[in-house]
Amino acid sequence: MSAPLLQAQIDIDAPPARVWSLISDFRRMPEWSPQCRLMKPLGAVKPGTRTFNLNRRGLLFWPTTCTVTEVVPEQKLAFKVDANGSVWTYELEATDTGTRVTESRLAPNGVSTVSRVLTNSVLGGVPNFEQELVEGMNTSLARIKAAAERG
Repeated sequence: MSAPLLQAQIDIDAPPARVWSLISDFRRMPEWSPQCRLMKPLGAVKPGTRTFNLNRRGLLFWPTTCTVTEVVPEQKLAFKVDANGSVWTYELEATDTGTRVTESRLAPNGVSTVSRVLTNSVLGGVPNFEQELVEGMNTSLARIKAAAERG
């Protein structure tokens, strides 16, 4: 069974507008995510926009599509992975020194059976893969932080 919530958080010494400009530019997702190699929005980023993505783990590559579910500028961006039903969110909160960013993967009802079987058979099992996802979130947030604080 998949964890209902995976999450990582970081404080960034930059205003929410600067952080938002990085997170909401899906074409830059490969700069942040160690797994994502391509995230191409098929139109302006708004609820209902679809994306085509290419992910990588070692020598394994796989395509996915997502649908943007929520856009609240400078506050929240969410998209659903069409194949497995998980929802990824970035939530931004202004702080005294900049912005707190929380990245989450929500799967309150688990992921699809096909995704679970493939994860177990090809990606080393759900617990290991989910640990990699959290490590990837922390890497992504650290990269976003570095870019935002450079200005």
